[in-house]
Amino acid sequence: MAGSLPPVIRMIPDKAVLRRQLRQARASIKPRQRRLAAAAFTRNAIRSGLLLRFRRIAFYIPMPAELDLRPLLNEALWRQRECWLPVVPQGRGKRMRFTQVHPDNGWYLNRYRIPEVAARRSLPARALDLMFVPLVGFDPYGNRLGMGGGYYDGTLAFLRRRKAWRRPLLVGAAFECQKVAQLPADPWDQPLDWVITESRVYRCKRRRQ
Repeated sequence: MAGSLPPVIRMIPDKAVLRRQLRQARASIKPRQRRLAAAAFTRNAIRSGLLLRFRRIAFYIPMPAELDLRPLLNEALWRQRECWLPVVPQGRGKRMRFTQVHPDNGWYLNRYRIPEVAARRSLPARALDLMFVPLVGFDPYGNRLGMGGGYYDGTLAFLRRRKAWRRPLLVGAAFECQKVAQLPADPWDQPLDWVITESRVYRCKRRRQ
């Protein structure tokens, strides 16, 4: 199946150009390929053992071109994990909090038309064990290229002060065609610990360039 997806994009130094190239590659995936990739990603994520190791897990509701995490979210709920989703802050804030997916909690659309959970209780990222993170591109060193809004970088900025203990574990969710040889990295970028695609599980190397 992997051979039917768009080829891996090689490194382009400029972030804006690279973001455009990778978004085009991601958008070119056909609906059937997208469904098969989401199913394969879910199998890889389950086999990784992450749902067994961690209890309080953050997911995301995908934008139209993003890898669909909802099958994995449903699997985690079935396994009685605590499942949390991000809440985009009002105004110019960048630090997201997380509300729990629960039958007692309702839903609404945020200003980006992304569903969010309506709940009185919310948690900061530092209270989570594991976080699945959306992305536009990634490399083997854990560098992540996002949409450019800065929400995840702002939310996870506290990790720059942690040296010996890192929680939550950050796992990128991507199609294999979003991999590049090496991404340009800025000081505020938060590296990923793992990346899971429809083809494999990457344990990111602890070296950033």
